[in-house]
Amino acid sequence: MDKQRLVAAFIALLESDLAAAKEAALATYEAATHEESRPENEYDTRGLEASYLAGAQAKRAGEIEEVLSLFRTMEFKGLLAGEPVQAGALVEVEANGRRSHLLLMPKGGGFSLGFAGQVVQIITPVSLLGEALVGLKEGEVAEIEINGAVREYEILAVH
Repeated sequence: MDKQRLVAAFIALLESDLAAAKEAALATYEAATHEESRPENEYDTRGLEASYLAGAQAKRAGEIEEVLSLFRTMEFKGLLAGEPVQAGALVEVEANGRRSHLLLMPKGGGFSLGFAGQVVQIITPVSLLGEALVGLKEGEVAEIEINGAVREYEILAVH
């Protein structure tokens, strides 16, 4: 999997998500401040609810901007055989017979992208799986405990 093309695809996805988030925040802000949003009585909270939503959407846009900035400035070097999982690593793992592709990033956990016939998900070192993977190498197994059950992730490749 070409990591540079993957990074470019994530940048395009994030730019699109950012534009949509900014547009939604602006539309909600305009609705919150529109004359028709003035409360009709003391129990009418439409304007207040719209302003909370606009704030949350603006916060989401800010979070996307941070992740986008990381993608634009971070060095995504190709890792050599035997190098450990680290920030910027593309990791292929297998758990319960199912393969997954994970991109370890300082921020942006949860974003995913269809790329080269695979789904690539961003994870962070503060997630259970991210924390378990950091420092491990190809062929090693990361273990995480979820609800009392231990799940094993075999590292098939680190790029």
